[in-house]
Amino acid sequence: MNNAISEAISRTNASAAADHEVRLDGLRKFVDVNDTIDKLAAFEVAVPTWGVGTGGTRFARFPIPGEPTSIFDKIDDCGVIQELVTCCPRVSPHFPWDDVRDYSELRDHATARNLGFDAVNSNTFQDQAKQQHSYRHGSLTHSEAAVRDQAIAHNIDCIEVGKALGSSALTVWIGDGSNYPGQSDMARSFDRYLNSAREIYAALPDDWTMLIEHKLFEPAFYSTVIQDWGSSYLAATAMGPKAACLVDLGHHAPSVNIEMIVARLAWAGKLGGFHFNDSKYGDDDLDSGSIQPFQLFLVFNELVEASARASGKDTVPFAPAYMLDQSHNVTDPIESLAVSADALQCACARALLVDRASLHEAQDANDVITARALLQDAYQTDVRPLVAETRRRRGGAIDPIAAYRASGYRNEVAKTRKLVAVGSTGIV
Repeated sequence: MNNAISEAISRTNASAAADHEVRLDGLRKFVDVNDTIDKLAAFEVAVPTWGVGTGGTRFARFPIPGEPTSIFDKIDDCGVIQELVTCCPRVSPHFPWDDVRDYSELRDHATARNLGFDAVNSNTFQDQAKQQHSYRHGSLTHSEAAVRDQAIAHNIDCIEVGKALGSSALTVWIGDGSNYPGQSDMARSFDRYLNSAREIYAALPDDWTMLIEHKLFEPAFYSTVIQDWGSSYLAATAMGPKAACLVDLGHHAPSVNIEMIVARLAWAGKLGGFHFNDSKYGDDDLDSGSIQPFQLFLVFNELVEASARASGKDTVPFAPAYMLDQSHNVTDPIESLAVSADALQCACARALLVDRASLHEAQDANDVITARALLQDAYQTDVRPLVAETRRRRGGAIDPIAAYRASGYRNEVAKTRKLVAVGSTGIV
């Protein structure tokens, strides 16, 4: 726990309490506040270690003072986010970016900040120092067996690291594909992917999940091996029950109905988790809910629906892994991640307010206007006091940004952290 953050939360909560109570009382007239808060308190979303650093574009990256320079710094920043918003108790690391000599030390460092570890992420979309074979023309699907073996071994190494950290999931995203027609055989590439992925799958502990992430394009601009939810579903189904699909909101073609994809994967029992972000034009990795908040609400509407459908059945509990995945080019990453966590909680709260019995009745009666109105009523409800109260009851901030800025945290860590070199490019 960071003393400066804790003190700032206490001060800002005290000054905001009166106005907050008035807004919360306004909701009590038509919302079961305590029941909704109890349900909302169950929502958790992991923070990516790479998300607490400034992002960038192909052209430039603009580091800020106090940016983390090690995985231990990243964990410290993630701990601050958790203190502020109280719904981010786990961290998702990326390897080899977050490699350390002693993973027990890293786990202890996280535990001391009330953090655990979520899915570990492998990286075969970049060449690393001292790497024997290049991934320029692919990794798990490369035409050369030696390159595929190297990529498989890295993923298995990530599983071993995850076991040491207390994780129970591996996220696999590959940039494999082609930029020109004829460059690769699409069927044979997918076959090689499945053969490689099966070796990784075989190394998973029994209680682990392999999350397969799809992406429409980039860095492969003509064809991508795992390019959509259908390819991801085919791969996950071919591997077995420990494999599932991961949905990144930015990894789809414009105008694709992502909430329908969520519903279908949930129905099929293959919805493994999410990378939450937002986009306007492509894979923009903007703050969650900043561009398409209604779409975010509709995604959570399907998640609440799927959870209700699964409850009481003798099936595996419906519990997708939630994680933020954003690139913060012009904002303080801690602020953006706190705002995004709030946006997700708000979307979840609105989905919890939907009158599902009436919605199902309207749907069965083909009453389009009523069905649409029921969703709109929930979406247009100002649930921010509910979310703020959920945080406050757990020791978090009514206003996370006000508390963070009042703490002076960024200025303090800037005194001891080395400034990241200017001029680098890329998202991390």
